[in-house]
Amino acid sequence: MAYPYDVYADLRRAAPVSFFEPTGQWLISRHADVNALLRDRRLGRSYLHVATHEEFGRQAEPEFQEPFWRVVRAGMLDVEPPVHTRLRRLVSKAFTPRMVESLRPRVRAIAGGLIDTFVEKGGGDLIAEVAEPLPVTVIAEMLGIPEADRHLLRPWSADICGMYELNPSPEAQHTAVRAADEFAGYLKDLARERAARPGDDLISALAAIDELTEDELIGTCVLLLNAGHEATVNVTGNGWWSLFRNPAELVRLREDRGLLPTAIEELMRWDTPLQMFERWVLEDIEVGGVEIPRGVEVALLFGSANRDPEVFDDPDRLDVGRADNPHISFGAGIHFCLGAPLARIELLESFGALLDRAPKLELVREPVWKPGYVIRGLESLDLAV
Repeated sequence: MAYPYDVYADLRRAAPVSFFEPTGQWLISRHADVNALLRDRRLGRSYLHVATHEEFGRQAEPEFQEPFWRVVRAGMLDVEPPVHTRLRRLVSKAFTPRMVESLRPRVRAIAGGLIDTFVEKGGGDLIAEVAEPLPVTVIAEMLGIPEADRHLLRPWSADICGMYELNPSPEAQHTAVRAADEFAGYLKDLARERAARPGDDLISALAAIDELTEDELIGTCVLLLNAGHEATVNVTGNGWWSLFRNPAELVRLREDRGLLPTAIEELMRWDTPLQMFERWVLEDIEVGGVEIPRGVEVALLFGSANRDPEVFDDPDRLDVGRADNPHISFGAGIHFCLGAPLARIELLESFGALLDRAPKLELVREPVWKPGYVIRGLESLDLAV
């Protein structure tokens, strides 16, 4: 968990396409293969648009999980065209380059306020005090979540995301179901309120769209919140921890703020916040000379692809000035992260403000990784200014 990259190197060299018995998945570890399969329409995030569970040789989820899957499968991430196409077209109107860029002053103000408080108290846990509240506040303001309710969002999101880990425990499954059910109920009430009394927010705009069902509206909002902050939180924590482990690169960044855009991309590559993304094989395929049959699942190892020496020069070296950096941390193809431009703004503003306002920022103690593998992040990051 603390350093999977040697294992990835072994996989890329000896078994770039290999079956992993404990999870019943084909592991895909090379950048070219991962990138190609993300774009290949013979694979899908779901198979339910072409087959039943039984036809795919799978058992239906336990009945108690129904509230979770009802929410998740109503969002665009876990559906395929034509439903995905329709949902993404509707939601993408809020994420045009012009709309996202218009958010920069507000993102800068939120980041600045959080970091000012962090600096004034002499530091603390960067994740809890800056990394988490920044993207949660931004997406909550976009959606129109009342400020008094925003403390509910991060716990709901963390609990829901527990279901995305490999073989989640029964406790994690029940926790995810409860969180999804509570969040869905909250959003249903809020959406009906906004439909009756619209405001200048995304939930009001979505509630006014006739072709969007209530379940789709709820699923979309849950996805926007979860995807809209999980990666940003972990890039912030992982990124600063990466810089402290590579002090010469931190010095470069402190001395040349012009490196910040390339540094953000490099930090996403070097310690990827989403290590693995899964796809179902909808038609027989061949990857690297290996036949993979319809009905199985591939595990696309983003963390491995982002360290592939066939694509990245000296891939295990952190280089904040790396110019040629085709990392796939935001995915590729039709499911490419809709919020990538907003995430980049949040990261640029928070890293820049910390570099400016805490020029002597230093590590208090070595952090501990969270136990999850798929979503890679730290429990906390205690720093002094």
